[in-house]
Order: sequence, then C-alpha cells, then structure tokens
Amino acid sequence: MKVLIVGSGGREHAVAEALSRSPRVSKIHTAPGNAGTEDLGENVPIAADAVESLARFAGENRVELTFVGPEIPLSMGIADLFRSRDLAVVGPSSKNAELEASKSFTKRLSTAHSIPTAGYDVCDSAEAAYRVLDGSPFPVVVKADGLAAGKGVVIAETLEVARQAVHDFMEASTLGAAGARVVIEEFMEGEEASWHFFVDGQDVQGMVVAQDHKRRFAGDTGPNTGGMGAYSADSLMSSGEREAVLDRIVRPTLRALGDYTGILYAGLMRTAGGPKLVEYNVRFGDPEAQVILPRLGTDLAEVLLAMRDHRLGELDVRWLPVVSATVVLVAETYPGAVETGRAITGLAEAATVPGVTVYHAGTRREAGRVVTAGGRILNVTSVGATLTEALGKAYAAAKMIDFEGKDYRLDIGQKGLAKAR
Repeated sequence: MKVLIVGSGGREHAVAEALSRSPRVSKIHTAPGNAGTEDLGENVPIAADAVESLARFAGENRVELTFVGPEIPLSMGIADLFRSRDLAVVGPSSKNAELEASKSFTKRLSTAHSIPTAGYDVCDSAEAAYRVLDGSPFPVVVKADGLAAGKGVVIAETLEVARQAVHDFMEASTLGAAGARVVIEEFMEGEEASWHFFVDGQDVQGMVVAQDHKRRFAGDTGPNTGGMGAYSADSLMSSGEREAVLDRIVRPTLRALGDYTGILYAGLMRTAGGPKLVEYNVRFGDPEAQVILPRLGTDLAEVLLAMRDHRLGELDVRWLPVVSATVVLVAETYPGAVETGRAITGLAEAATVPGVTVYHAGTRREAGRVVTAGGRILNVTSVGATLTEALGKAYAAAKMIDFEGKDYRLDIGQKGLAKAR
C-alpha cells in the first residue's frame, strides 16, 4: 500500500515511523517532510497547505491512503477535496475541522450540548474584550479564536497582561486573522491531560492519555508554544474520569457533529468538579503523537484502514503497558524568530540509547548534513517500564545531540514523578 503523509513536523515523522513497521505499507511519501521522514521513504516538495497539488499527486501516484497531520490543510478542506475525487484520506471535513479552527464554534457547541467547559465570552472587537476584562476575576484566559499554532493563548494573572494580549491579538494583529476575534475564558484550576481518539464516523476508540508541556520555560512559565515535551502513562487519568470524558464530553460532541471521521484530540482539565473540556484539536497533537504512537501495539496501518472503511468497531486496538516521554529540542529564541541552517551532531549516538527514537521536526538535509530548519527541531523520545526510566533515557540521549543555540526544558514529567513518589 502506498501512503501519503501530509506535514513536516515531529508528529508526521512519528506517523511515518509507525507506518514503516507495517507489512501492509510498501511506500511512504511525505509532503513536504523533513530529514527524518526522508530516511523512511520519499519526501515530496509540496507544501502542506497546497491541497490541490496534494490531491493531484495522490491521484497520479495511485496513493491508497493519505494521512493529514496539520490542522491548516484540514480547515482548508483537504479531506473534502480528496473524498470528492475518490481518494482515501484520514481526516475530518472542513465543517468538522471548525472544532479546532474556531474556539468560539466549540464553546457554543459545548453550551448547546451541555458539555462541561470553562465559562466564556466571545468578543468581536477590542472594545468589547476590554469591557469583559474590566468585569472579570483574575487570572483569566485570553484565546485567539482562530488557528495560531499553539501560540494564541495567554493565561493572564493581571488586567494589564490580559489587556496587552487583547491589544496584541486584535489591534496589533500579531497572529493575523486568527486574532480578529477572541474568547475570554474563566481560569480552570486543575491538571491538564490530552486524550486522543480514533473516530470513523460510527465508532470511537480511545488512545492512551498524554500530558503536554506547552509553556516555554521550566516551572510552566513563559509564553505558550506548540509544545516543549510530553509523557504518556496510564496513571494520568482514572477509569472513572475516562468514562466521564466519554459520556459527558466526547460522545455528545460526536453526536452533535454526526459524521466525524479522523483523529480527535480532547484537551482536558481535571478539575475538582470532574473533567472539563479545554479545547479540541482535529488531528494528533505534537508532541503528543510522539509519546502515543510508540505505545500502540496494533499495526497503525490496520487502524487507519479500518477508519477508512468504517469498521473501527470491529478492531481490537491494543496498547503497550509502558510509559513514554519526549523532550523537545528547540532553538534558543523559540517561539520567537529563529536562525536556521545550523548543523546538528550526535544523532547517531543518541539513537543507540536503548528504547530511544529521535523524531525530526524542524530539520532538513543540506550538503550532506542534517541542519536546523525551524524553532522546534527534534523530539527525543523514549519508552520505559516507569516514567523515571523513560525520562532518564530521553534526557541522556538529548545530551548527546548538539547544535548551536540548543535549548530544552529540564522538568518534563515532573508532575508525574511527584505523584509517583
């Protein structure tokens, strides 16, 4: 089976690596890919948002299944386009991709279907947002309504910080059109968790739970990012919490949408009053995919084919009883502007650590070398019997890799370690 993976990050490398282990897969194309996906198949020089070119490539090359990694092509309707041409694709329609593309859409859907979430106001002008903030208790959360690559959320401890976020998003347009509308939410106390689901329009199967570390610096400080690290352990949510999430959040959402097919990612807050929805994503999280897929005991190709054929309910999806962790290596100025083209060394040495896989994100090959090509550059991932073991191996491997300006958080998984003591 020929497969096309759309995207260029660590998430796409993790999907490609999982599919490369399947006897069902004969060829992997990744568009546009990175230095890691190039080792597993063929990189195709087509941008992830060039949906017409991607559909043409899939048709001309007889691709039998396309997996869409990023949110932007999904919101643009890539899945609709592929299906209109009888091209098999894993991903929701553009209508259902509104779950991620518009936070106000998801908040209103939650209200309409009694899905537990934070209280909120939707503001279409800066003046309206300032009025809401003047009457809000603090801390408060200011979110850009549209797609902002994980950078459109500000947890404001003070009115001054909140007003600055509104100014940046709505008046200075630092996020472009994504910040033209904002959602102002009450701050929820608790611990976050990411729970992903395979959905085929009829059935839903939960994956293992993960926890992302979104803030740039140790101690969960600094600006939000696309993710600085993650871990996955069965202890992250109890069976009772999982049932509550399915019954009160996920199933009502899927009933409301009616025909959702693809990956669904529920960002959750485990509050004293039970799990509440923070937000939805309509694809694998990044770096959550990098800790979820190493725990998948079933052939990923078999799962995706079952989703394609609407027979997910017939499949017994198995998960390995291990713990996984990933540490994201970034450029020192991330999430701001970064310099690229810096040579990366130590990749071969890091790969020799037992249980470690280094997923490429912002990398490319240049004159025979692997060099940096973005802000989040590598995801050093490990599995182990315990979180201590998984983190120990991931950090040991991370130290072996070097590039100018390398930086990473040293406290990934600390909340999990504290609970295990």
